[in-house]
Amino acid sequence: MKRLWLVLAAVMLAACSKKEPPPEPIRPVLSIKVLALDEENLGRFAGSIQARYESNVGFRVPGRIARRVVDVGAEVEKGALLATLDPTDQQNQLRSAQGDLAKIQAQFINAQANARRQQELFNRGVGAQAQLDAAQTDLKTTQASLDQAKAAVGQAKDQLGYVELRTDHKAIVTAWNAEAGQVVTAGQQVVTLAQPDIKEAVIDLPDTLVDQLPADVVFQVAAQLDPSITTTAIIREIEPQAESATRTRRARLTLTETPPGFHLGTAISVTLSSAIKPRIELPVTALQEVDGKQRIWVIDAQTQTVSPRDVHLISRTGDTVVLADGVKSGERVVSAGVNSLKPGQKVKTDEESPQ
Repeated sequence: MKRLWLVLAAVMLAACSKKEPPPEPIRPVLSIKVLALDEENLGRFAGSIQARYESNVGFRVPGRIARRVVDVGAEVEKGALLATLDPTDQQNQLRSAQGDLAKIQAQFINAQANARRQQELFNRGVGAQAQLDAAQTDLKTTQASLDQAKAAVGQAKDQLGYVELRTDHKAIVTAWNAEAGQVVTAGQQVVTLAQPDIKEAVIDLPDTLVDQLPADVVFQVAAQLDPSITTTAIIREIEPQAESATRTRRARLTLTETPPGFHLGTAISVTLSSAIKPRIELPVTALQEVDGKQRIWVIDAQTQTVSPRDVHLISRTGDTVVLADGVKSGERVVSAGVNSLKPGQKVKTDEESPQ
C-alpha cells in the first residue's frame, strides 16, 4: 500500500511539473490581393492623329508659281485662295482668242449682209439660185466659226481662272510640295489638304502581330503629352503589305469618340487588348509544389490564419504564373515564404503589397 502511494505521488508530481507548449508565433508574411484579369494586353505602340480624308491638289494648267498665299497648318474655308501662277501665258491666249472672235464677228456680219442681198435679188428675179446658195452656205460656215471662236474665248477665260488654286471644301493645309518660282505641270501635286471634321488614329504594327489580331481586339488610345485624354478605337483598314525596311504595316483606326485634345498631328500611345476568359495572375513566389501538385496559401481575413489550396496552372512566364482556378478575385494570398507555413498558422500580412 505504501508503494502504491509512492507511485501515485510520483505521477502527480510529474503531471504538475509538465508545462503547456508555447503558442505558435504569429508569422509576418508578404501578401497580395487577387484580381481577376479579363483582358489580355497585346502591346503598346506610338502613332498620331490624322485626318481620314486628305487630298493632293494642283493647278489645272501648267505654269510658274507666282506666290503661295497660305502656310502649312493654316485653316482655310471653301473657295479660299491657296496659290497663283504667273498669268502671262493665259492672258496672251485670251487676247488671241478675243482677236479671233472679233475677226469672225466681222466676217459674220458681212456674210449676213451678203445673204440678205442675194435673197432680195433672187426674190426680184434678177439673182441666180447658185449665188444665193453660196451666200447662205458662207453664212452657215461663218456662224459655225463664230460659235467656235466664242467657245475659244470662254475656254481661254477658264484657263486664266485656273491660274488661281482654290479649295473646294473647308480644310487644313498639311503640306506644300512646290515652292514659289517653281514650274509645275497640269495636275502636279502642289499642296495637301486635310478635312478636319473626321479624324482617325494611325499606327504601325509589326507584320507578325497583324496576322494574330483577334476579331474583337480593342485599341485604347491616349495622348502622349496628356494621358488623361483617352478614347477607344477599332480597325478601319490595314495595309496589305508590310514595309520592307521595318516589316510593319500601317493601321488606320476609327475613333469611338474624338476628344477636343486630339488635334491633327497629336502624338498618341495606342494599347492593344483583347477580351479573354477571366484568369488569375500571381507571382511565382506564391506557388508551392507538394507531391507533384501546385498549391497556394490563402489568408482568412477574419482569423488571419492561412490554409493551403490546390490550384491549376495555365502558364508560367518569367516571374508570373497564370491560374485557371483555385482562388477568387478579392482573396488575399501569401506571396513569399510559403515553404515555412503550416495549416491554421496565424500570420501578419503586409498590406502594402496589393496587386
